[in-house]
Amino acid sequence: MLHHISIGVRDLDLAGRFYDAALGALGFRRVFEDETAIGYGLVDGEDLLCLKLRKNAQPPGDGFHLAFAAPSRTAVLAFHLDALKVGGRDNGAPGLRLEYGEHYYAAFLIDPDGHRIEATINAPES
Repeated sequence: MLHHISIGVRDLDLAGRFYDAALGALGFRRVFEDETAIGYGLVDGEDLLCLKLRKNAQPPGDGFHLAFAAPSRTAVLAFHLDALKVGGRDNGAPGLRLEYGEHYYAAFLIDPDGHRIEATINAPES
């Protein structure tokens, strides 16, 4: 359904370091960058998430967040720990979320611009 999502950030360098850590833990990487944008994904030139430098960027309101698929619970933990080191704020420590399902394991962060993000895997622990 979605080709990619773009979000506005006020400090592209800081946002890039944050998303390098958070998304790197999940297996994603920078697939393009220029002076005003950084794209993340799996294949060069094919971004799934794009950070756009905007001096007045504001996050969406309550109820909106981006959830990224994680390959493992270990990756969810790394997503949370690594991103906290580069400007992320905790919005829910890694753990089971039984209200979403028996195997729903997730962690929640707020990025330096106030965007709410999540990493999750919904599978039995392997």
